Amino acid sequence: MKSLNSLTVLSILALGLAMPAYAEKIVVEGSTTVLPIAQRAAEEYMDADSGADISIRGGGSGVGITSLIEGTCDIGNSSRAIKDEELEKAVVRGKAPKANVIAMDGIAIIVNSGNSIEELSKKQLKDIYTGKISDWSQVGGSEGKIVVVSRDSASGTYEAFAELALDKAKVRPDALMEASNQAVASVVEKTPGAIGYVGLAYMSGVKVVKLDGVAASKETVLSKEYKLSRPLFMYTNGKPTGLVKEFIDFILSDKGQQLVEEEGYVSIK
Repeated sequence: MKSLNSLTVLSILALGLAMPAYAEKIVVEGSTTVLPIAQRAAEEYMDADSGADISIRGGGSGVGITSLIEGTCDIGNSSRAIKDEELEKAVVRGKAPKANVIAMDGIAIIVNSGNSIEELSKKQLKDIYTGKISDWSQVGGSEGKIVVVSRDSASGTYEAFAELALDKAKVRPDALMEASNQAVASVVEKTPGAIGYVGLAYMSGVKVVKLDGVAASKETVLSKEYKLSRPLFMYTNGKPTGLVKEFIDFILSDKGQQLVEEEGYVSIK
């Protein structure tokens, strides 16, 4: 019996040596703006490293940061900086969120393709989103009700837009609140009279209007000429290590930044 046990143990060890090692797994969650970058980078990384398992989820910047604080993800994607109250919650839970900037983006102002408007001033944009302006004729367009489309409050794009475009004023209560950039673009594309805002990667199929005479583009974001420009983050618990570090390093590499550009965002290199 004793020798049989030894033989069994040896057999198990031999089988273990012959089997491939378990894949290292990380979970990346949060911003729908950062989502295309994260998905593309994860695909490329896992193609090159079959031992890596990178799970990508959306949900919004607030969801990503909360998940990082609660320990249910390894990287929290965000299109805004972490808030003071979120940092306080992190400290209570023994977490130390670290901001890793992986790209730049611009918040493009979009309208339905049938709209004659070519540009808006920042003041006009603010007045539309806060309810002071409700008809396109008030900003030089054809008469018609303005349908305001916004991101929901869990979105980093919503937070960034409120700060950069609205001076932290509240969005009008009758605005259509959508859960993703793609949802905003889809509603604006299908709704006459609609206006919305999206990241640079979501501008296809809709009409993009200039803001104070400046078009949203990679060039104007990089030069900071476009007023609604912001960095994109991948938050980690402290300094990244292991697969988390390797994945972020890949995104920051020349190859990774090329993917950033291909997905419609602005490289930081």
